[in-house]
Amino acid sequence: MRRSTLLLAVAVGAASAGCHQEFEPPDRGGRVDRAAARYTPALFDSVSWIADDARLTEGNEVYAERCRRCHGTLGRGETDYAHERGLTVPSLVAPGWAYADLDSLRRKIYVGHESGMPIFGDGELELREIDATAGYILLTLRPDVLEEDS
Repeated sequence: MRRSTLLLAVAVGAASAGCHQEFEPPDRGGRVDRAAARYTPALFDSVSWIADDARLTEGNEVYAERCRRCHGTLGRGETDYAHERGLTVPSLVAPGWAYADLDSLRRKIYVGHESGMPIFGDGELELREIDATAGYILLTLRPDVLEEDS
């Protein structure tokens, strides 16, 4: 090995040995707080739909792909997936549910929760997908509860 190559290898090795840093994932609570600080209802002002059916169809697809595993097909939150992981998943269809209006639900989907709900506004879902999912939950899953309570 040539002397200049050997010196370069020693210098690189010494430099990298002093720069050893361990990866620390971002604090989940901090990420939720940052998402909450970014959220505003105005984010959804540009989202429009040709028809309610288009919104519900897309919302159903996103819900099936991203939400059903924890919240269940009917939104009751009683899934084997959640139980096996020790997750306490709220029912989306319970009477008096705190997020039963469009803005509150969009915000919850966007911001997530410290205890495990994904922070979908962190690039996980597009605003259009968040709006569609919120619409699907409110217009498709919630009316069933209203009928049961009658």
